Amino acid sequence: MTPITEVAGRRLALSNLEKVIHPATGTTKGEILHYYAVTAEALLPHVRNRPVSFLRYPDGPDGQLFFTKNPPPGTPSWVRTTPVPHSDDPGARQVVVDDLPSLVWAANLVVEFHTPQWTAGAPAVADRLVFDLDPGAPATIAECCAVALWLRDRLAADGLDAYAKTSGAKGLHILVPLEPTPSGEVSAYAKGLAVEGEAELPRLVLHRMARNLRPGKVFVDHSQNAAAKTTAAPYTLRARPEPTVSTPVTWDEVGETARGARGGGRRGPGGTARRELSFRFEEIAGRLDRYGDLLAPLVGGGRGKVPALS
Repeated sequence: MTPITEVAGRRLALSNLEKVIHPATGTTKGEILHYYAVTAEALLPHVRNRPVSFLRYPDGPDGQLFFTKNPPPGTPSWVRTTPVPHSDDPGARQVVVDDLPSLVWAANLVVEFHTPQWTAGAPAVADRLVFDLDPGAPATIAECCAVALWLRDRLAADGLDAYAKTSGAKGLHILVPLEPTPSGEVSAYAKGLAVEGEAELPRLVLHRMARNLRPGKVFVDHSQNAAAKTTAAPYTLRARPEPTVSTPVTWDEVGETARGARGGGRRGPGGTARRELSFRFEEIAGRLDRYGDLLAPLVGGGRGKVPALS
C-alpha cells in the first residue's frame, strides 16, 4: 500500500520508500525524501519562480535516465506550472517548485533539479551568470578550482561578485548575481571571459567543447547562459552511484583544493582527509549549520551589471 502523508496541508502519495537508489551507499528513496525535506529552506529560494527541468533516475544511476521539461503525467493540480514557449511548442508549460509540498512531490519522482538563469515570466532575461567548469582527465576538481580562482578575480575586475558550488559530479560551478540582462548579452560576455581565460592559461583552460582537446584541461562551459539551457540547481542530488550533492563551497575551500593539485590532497574540517571537493547528502545539514547558505547572495544580495561589449 502506498503511504499517504501530509506536507504543509497537501496530501502526497509517497511510493517505494525502501527502494535503494544510490547503490554504492545503499541510500533509499525514503532517505532522499528526508534530505530534501530538511534542506528545503536553503534549496527552495534557488528554484522558486523558475521553470524546472527534471533529470529522472527512478531506478538509480545505472537504470534509465531521461530528461523532461514537460509536467510529468499525474502532476497534481496544486503544483504550479508556467508557460515556457518552445519553438516547436508555443503552448509548452513547465513545473515551478515554489514550496515544500511541490519539492517533496517532485523528489518522490527521483529527479535532479535543473533551472535556467532566468525566472518565470521573464524568459531570456537572465538574473545570474554561470560557468560550468568541467575537467578532462587527468585534470580533476583541483584544476577546476585553480580556474575558478582566476575567474573570480577576473569577474571582480568587472565589478561582479562570484560564488562557487560543486557540480555534484566532477566539476565546479561559478555563479554571479546580475541585474536582469538579456541572455544573449550574458552569453556573449561569458564566452569572452572563457576565451580570455584560455589565452591567459593556455595549458589549463579550454573554451571549446572539442573532445580531442579536453585531456588535462578544464573546459569552461559558458553555453549554459543561453536562454534554452539549464544548470543543476544548488543542493540537488545527482544521479551518481553515491548520493553526491551540488554543494555551495567557500572560496577558502576552493583555494585549498586548488593547492591540492600540487600537494596531493587536502584536509577537510576536523582534519578529515578529503582528496576531492565532493559532498554527500548526509554532510549538507552540518555545512548549513556551519556556514548557512553560501549562495544566499544570489537571491537576496546586490546584483552586478554585465559590462558593455566593445
